[in-house]
Amino acid sequence: MTAYEKVKAARDPARPTATDYINSIFTAFTEMHGDRRFSDDAAVVTGLALLGSMPVTVIGLEKGHDIKERVARNFGCAHPEGYRKALRQMKLAEKFRRPVVCFVDTAGAYCGIGAEERGQAQAIAENLYEMSALKTPIVSVFIGEGGSGGALGLAVADEVWMTENAVYSVISPEGCASILWKDPARVADAAECLKLTASDLYSLGVIDRILLETGGESVVFSTLKVLLARKLRALCAVDPAELTEKRYDRFRAFGNFLTL
Repeated sequence: MTAYEKVKAARDPARPTATDYINSIFTAFTEMHGDRRFSDDAAVVTGLALLGSMPVTVIGLEKGHDIKERVARNFGCAHPEGYRKALRQMKLAEKFRRPVVCFVDTAGAYCGIGAEERGQAQAIAENLYEMSALKTPIVSVFIGEGGSGGALGLAVADEVWMTENAVYSVISPEGCASILWKDPARVADAAECLKLTASDLYSLGVIDRILLETGGESVVFSTLKVLLARKLRALCAVDPAELTEKRYDRFRAFGNFLTL
């Protein structure tokens, strides 16, 4: 598949969403609502769950399944209160020593006037800052689109994984083509240049694991459940100070290349 074909696959309405992953991998999920400042954002689903016998905090950017649900969830484009709701749960996870699992699937944070008035950029920036020093393990899994800061607001993690047809980019291929060439028809060229596929990002060291999608959704869910349990147990055994130091070093290393 070409890069743009993978973009279209990541946007496929038939792809499983964050709630599908949550309901298939975890048990006893109890959803938590509201950011205690403004309102509840349906684009962000978060709560407590069990991964086997391990208590975890789960957070997902949810697009919805049919058009009615997609509209209600703002097509997975979170408002500031969504990121603040997620951060509130992450801070509680830190307090009670629960690991955090994030599922990312969004074209980007909502860019409407109301979101800007309520501090969209500040909300995302606060998540980046707090997640970088959160003293509990974090694993983020990209399951569809990973658009710009809207995705990064849930992706400052100890490990970042992607399903093989997910994408992760600073801008959409359409936006990139319009800016670089003033020609949105060159979207396929932009997708190739952006290096947004899982294989591209793995080779660059931006992500740590690619989850194959062959075998169907049930295979993906069961495989991910085993991998998450194994990785979170390993991360929980790491001293919190060492954990945050490694997380910091992981992101500081991006873009560093040795030339002779």
